[in-house]
This record gives sequence, C-alpha cells and structure tokens, in this order.
Amino acid sequence: MSNSIEDDSFSKPVGRWSVYCYGVGHMLNDITSACWFTYLLLFLTEIGLSSRDAAIVMLSGQIADGLATIFFGELIDRFGHFKIWHGAGAILVAVSFSSVFGGCIPCKLLSSFSTIVETVSYSTFAAIFNVGWAATQVSHMSMVSCITLNSTSRVVLASCRNAFTMVANLSLYGIAFIVFEVIRAETRADIENQYRWIAYLSIFIGCCFVGVFYLGTKEPRSKTGIHGDIHARISWTYWFLKILYYQVAIVYMLTRLVLNVSQAYLAFYVIDDLQMAQSSKALVPAIIYICSFVVSILLQEIAWKEQRLKAYYTAGGILWIFCGIAIILLPRSMSLFVYAISIFIGIANALMTVTAVSMQNVLIGQDLNGCAFVCGSLSFLDKISCGLTLFVLQSFHSSSPIVAGNYSTGNFSITRYGLGLVPAFCSLVGVAVTWTMELRIPSYKPLTETLLE
Repeated sequence: MSNSIEDDSFSKPVGRWSVYCYGVGHMLNDITSACWFTYLLLFLTEIGLSSRDAAIVMLSGQIADGLATIFFGELIDRFGHFKIWHGAGAILVAVSFSSVFGGCIPCKLLSSFSTIVETVSYSTFAAIFNVGWAATQVSHMSMVSCITLNSTSRVVLASCRNAFTMVANLSLYGIAFIVFEVIRAETRADIENQYRWIAYLSIFIGCCFVGVFYLGTKEPRSKTGIHGDIHARISWTYWFLKILYYQVAIVYMLTRLVLNVSQAYLAFYVIDDLQMAQSSKALVPAIIYICSFVVSILLQEIAWKEQRLKAYYTAGGILWIFCGIAIILLPRSMSLFVYAISIFIGIANALMTVTAVSMQNVLIGQDLNGCAFVCGSLSFLDKISCGLTLFVLQSFHSSSPIVAGNYSTGNFSITRYGLGLVPAFCSLVGVAVTWTMELRIPSYKPLTETLLE
C-alpha cells in the first residue's frame, strides 16, 4: 500500500515553485560555461597564446570534465546526497573560474610569463574548474528523474532549467557588453582586466541563484519505495544492453556539439570574419539566448508524447542546417544579417536542447538507481567529443594562412566551417538517429491534465 501511495505521489505534476527553484540550480554552471565556450579561446589568443596552446587548455578541461562525470555519476548512484555533491562542485567552480580569467597566478608567483608556464597554469585551473562543473552538472541533471516519475513534469523541469540557462547566458552577455564598452583593451593588462571583471560578476550572480536553489529545493526522496533496497544500484551492463541508450547518447552528444562548437566560434566569426564592432561579440550571442529563453518558456506548457519529442527535435535540427548554410555563405558586406540568423539559431538551440535532455529522462524511466550513471556517461561523451573537435579545429586554425582576419580562401575560413558546417552536420545526423528511436513514455493520468500545479 505504501509503495502504491509513493508511486502515485511521484506521478503527480510538480508545483511551479519547486520547478523554478530547481531550474536556477544550474545558473552558476551555465553562466561560467557560457563565458568558457564563448570567450576562453578568444581570451587566451588575445593575451598571446598560440591557437594550439589555447586548444590544449580547452582540451585539458574537457578531458577532466569527461572523466569526472563518470566518477561522480558512480558515486552519486552509490551514496545519493545530490545537494552535497552539487555544493562541493559549485565551490570548485567559483574558485577555479576566477583563477582562469583572473590572470596567470603561477606566472606572477614565479615571475615568469613563458608560454610553457602559462599553458600549464591555465590547463591546471581549467581541469579543476571542469571537475567542479561536472559534479554540479551530474547531480543537478540526475535529480530530475528522482524528483518525479511524471514524464511531462520531467520535460517541464528540463525546459525550466534550459530557460534559466538562457537567463544565465543573457546575464553574461549583458555584463560582457557593458565591460567591453567601458573598458577599452589596448594592452594585455587591459584585456585581463576586462575578463577579470566579467568572471567576478558572473560568479557573484551565479552564486546568488544557487542560494535560491538550496533554499527552495528539497533533497529528492529515498528511492526505496519504488525499487526496494536503496543500495540496489543498477549495473552499467543493464544500460549497455539497451539500444535506446546508444541512440540517446549519440543524439545528446551531437546536440551538445552543436551548442558548444557554435558558441566557441561565434565571437571569432563576428570579429574576424565579419569584422563587426567589439560589442557585437556580446550582442549577437545575447539575441540567440533571448530567443532560446522565450522558446524554452513556451515548451513548458506542452503535453509531451513520443512523436512530439521527435518532431520538435527535428524542427530544431532543420533550422540549424539552414542557419549553418547561411553562416558559411554570408559575405562581410551583409554582416548585419547575422542578427536575423541568430534569432533562428536561438530557436533551434532551445528545441534541440529541451528535447534531447527529455529523451535522456525517457531512457531512465523508473530506473532511478542508475540515473546518475546515465547522466554522467552521456556527459562524458559530450565533453570528450567537444574537446577533441575544438582541438582539431584550432589546430587547422593555427596552421592555415592568416590573411585579413584569418581568411584562408575568399570568404571561407576555419571559423566559418567551425560555426556553420560542424553544427549543421551534427544536426543532420542527430535528426536521422532520432527517428530510429522507440521512445516509450508512460501515460500517467496527469499527462492529460494541468502540466504544473
């Protein structure tokens, strides 16, 4: 009887306040991640590191992140305590992130600004930052499946989190726009001062929202009522024998590649290829995230079924394919059209992200004692693939002839291919894989009723 009561409570829609408090829990990760992928490569190259050395710093962080997601996923499945892991990760993120964009601390202590010392220093702090980031991400993502069994509420939680991701990104680009306008970069010290202010303000805003998360979100209830013994952890083999696991993993990895690779090269694209004003490297991303925020809010009010998940992901993928083509072909003389393209990129990003994360929750279903492993292993693929892709692109970036803003031949550059072709190709493959899935979404009664209490 007690089991059926608990199952029933798990299947009920989640209240709006609980949804919002959960949604802001990833704000520190989101705002620092936006800065990381948008400005890290740009920052490192502007202060004098070569493109390859900058790529090594990025890759070291991604490898550390990927390995840490597996490690933390296993520990969370074994011991639970989502909020403790979340808090420990948030502390690491705040401390190490300020050390990366705050300048090379070991260089100042050793009184040496050699390339090797700088690269090792930035790579070390990048690895620490990404370990903390992984702990917060895995604990926060895996909480969704333990908060509720209601499939629509799970999509609502994922959508709300994505909406606040957009808020975090908008906050970052708002800060960056002001900083770039107020502090003019003429020397290396000016450049470091710009990004130091961006980093410190981002951490402050992120920590404020994380505080709201801790105050308004309860530790997810024990899984005992659903699966018996709380220590009965699901074996990795259970997931590896599921075809859906591999399908969801591919789609999730490709979706994250679309977001991260495009974000990493957007600033290079508007500054080097289109030669727009410095403020555009904050304004163009801001437009993308405004559109993503609006779409994410609208997606919370939809009752989700298998075909809708596939259809909305497909719509986002097709939009990105057209945007990728437009980015590759856009001439410098028509650079203002990038603002129109950014609107459609924002819509596509929201559609793909919300549905990809929701597919992950469909995969988990009621198998809650393995939810952290699923989130961790999928994130592992995301981090490693992203790090390797950016490393390869940056390697070509550094070895290609640099003429008029890193142009190789005519209007085509590594930056254009990185921003346009790679996300478009990933979107195409992601859409193809999506339609091979057999998603079985439980039809709880609340699915046809109000989405939120």
